[in-house]
Amino acid sequence: MQTQNKLIDDLARVAASALGVATGLRHEAEAQLRRQFERILADMDLVTREEYEVTRSIAETARAEQEALAERVAELEKQLAAGAAGGKAGKSASAKATGGKAGAAKRTAPRKRTAAKAPAKGGAAETAAGARPAEPAKTGARDEA
Repeated sequence: MQTQNKLIDDLARVAASALGVATGLRHEAEAQLRRQFERILADMDLVTREEYEVTRSIAETARAEQEALAERVAELEKQLAAGAAGGKAGKSASAKATGGKAGAAKRTAPRKRTAAKAPAKGGAAETAAGARPAEPAKTGARDEA
């Protein structure tokens, strides 16, 4: 359907093309802004959602373990205080904390065995136990008398 006025038809076509150009400019501006924001965000060194979730779960686990250990320490301190207040003869508070085993806190790890040492210069043989024979007594003023 065409109108009788050709001028109005021309103006309508110009307006439609102007809207098309404006729409194209809008899309181009949005794309340019999106690229700009992506570049800025990349420069900010942000973490991904996956990295954040993994770190968060690790932190939650560590927090739960820390709370459990804090409760255990409080319980052990309570037992230690109760044992010190009760004061049974012959048992110290440290022995009670270690389950009643006397000297448990003073124990050390067993020593590692080392290889036998080479015989002395004179070629003296070692005893069956692996130790060197006892050295002869030194001669001194007492030995001579």
